[in-house]
Order: sequence, then structure tokens, then C-alpha cells
Amino acid sequence: MQQVKIFIDLTRLNKPIGFMLLFWPCSWGLSYAYNFNQDTKLFIYYLILFFLGSVLMRSAGCIVNDIVDKDFDKKVERTKNRPLASNKISVYRSLSYVCVLCSLAFLILIQFNFLTIYLGLGSMILAFSYPFMKRITYWPQLFLGLTFNWGIIMAWSAMNNTINIDILLLYLSAIFWTLGYDTIYGAQDMFEDEIIGLKSTSIKFKKNIKLFLGFCYLSTSLIILYLMKSFIGINISSIFLIIFLLSLIYQVLILKQDSEYSCLSMFKLNNFSGFFLFLSILTVNF
Repeated sequence: MQQVKIFIDLTRLNKPIGFMLLFWPCSWGLSYAYNFNQDTKLFIYYLILFFLGSVLMRSAGCIVNDIVDKDFDKKVERTKNRPLASNKISVYRSLSYVCVLCSLAFLILIQFNFLTIYLGLGSMILAFSYPFMKRITYWPQLFLGLTFNWGIIMAWSAMNNTINIDILLLYLSAIFWTLGYDTIYGAQDMFEDEIIGLKSTSIKFKKNIKLFLGFCYLSTSLIILYLMKSFIGINISSIFLIIFLLSLIYQVLILKQDSEYSCLSMFKLNNFSGFFLFLSILTVNF
């Protein structure tokens, strides 16, 4: 049982916010691609596959991140008790878990068409380079955005076997969304990170985090409104869209960057933001 607990802590399976923030963009891409004349069972099947893939790849990503950051995590109060940082598990065993998780994710990936498989394999470059970005640039959140939202393009291609400008715009909107919420998340550790030499947008914009957050969320909102302009009206989709937009505004207004509780609460709110945008896109034909 102790090993099970270590595995859960290592993969953050006890913190579902991580894999849900990976899954929601996939659900947006699927819903945006979905035509109600298509097979509903196929849509649900793909939704389940992308959810499972999100859980597996997020878990593998957490382990890789902890292996790379092992020495840094020991120096940060929030992360010093992570399994690798506290030497509860070896790097070798952790890597074996990564191999198993990635193998299972690959079995899911090959259920899709060739374009989606190629896109999935290509995303591995982003996924495994992200943990190193905080050492070399103040923009690791940008790389996280590129990585975490790649599922939008994969989901679209899974349904349509192609890529178009609209889905790339949706991808761009999600990148800005991630830039915002991960800057909030990073604010929890920015003082300790700065001391030990790590970089982040939280540190870069520490004097104007709300301004930067507002820019990111405004960019997300404008792109989403552009993509959804044909469906805006008195309908259920627009109600869900308004809730999504209000959730972003609420974060900007309420965030207290010097409060760890406030940062974590506003970060977690994005789980609901992602859910309501999914509902908005899904119900455009209702």
C-alpha cells in the first residue's frame, strides 16, 4: 500500500486538476469538430480515449518533471516532500513508471488516424522539453501552453483528418488561457524560485501579474468570441459562454498574488472554466 501511495503522489492522481486542465482543451477540439450528423458513439468513444490519454500523459509528465527538478524541489517548501525530492522512490523506478504510462498512452494513440498519431508523437518533443524551460527562459508557461493544449489539434484531426485555421485559433486561445492560469499557479513559489535561480512569467511580471493575467485572458476571450460569433444569441450555448468569460474576469479581479491560498483557489477555478467552455462549444447546435 505504501508503494501505491507513493505512485499516486508521484503522478498527482490525487490532484485531478492537472489532468483535467489537459483534458478540457481536447474536449473543446472534439466538440468544435463534432457534427451532430456524425456518429454520436464515435464522439463519446473519442472523448473517453482523450480523457484516458490525458490522465496517462499528465501522470508521465509529472514524473519526468520531478526527475528533472529533484534537486530544486528539495529547496522549495511546497515541493520538498514529493516522492523523488524526499528520496521515497528511486529515479530508476520512476523512469520505469514513465515507460509503462507512455506505452499505455501509445496504445490509445494508435486508435486514431495516421495524422493524429503523427501529431501525438510530435507532442512528445514539447512534453519532455518543458521541464527544462524554467532554467533557460522566463516563459516556461508559454511552452506549457503549447504542450498542454496540443490535444485541441489532435482532437480536431481525429474527427476530420485535417487541420484548419479555426482550430489553430482555438489552440492559440488556449495557449493564452494556460499562460494566465499557470502564471497564477507559479506565483505560489515565485519568491523561492527566484532565490534558487528558476524562471517563470510569475517572476517576470511579479509587479504586474494582474495586468499580465488580464492581457492573457482578454486574448483568450476575444479569440473565443470570434470563433463563436455565429452562435451567440439567446441560447444555452451563450449562457455557458458567459459563465466561462465571467470566470476569467473573476480571477483577475479577486486574485491576491501574495496569498498562496488565493493563487491556488483561482488556479483551481480554471477546471470549471474549461468545463463551461466545453459545454458552450458542445451545445452550439442545441
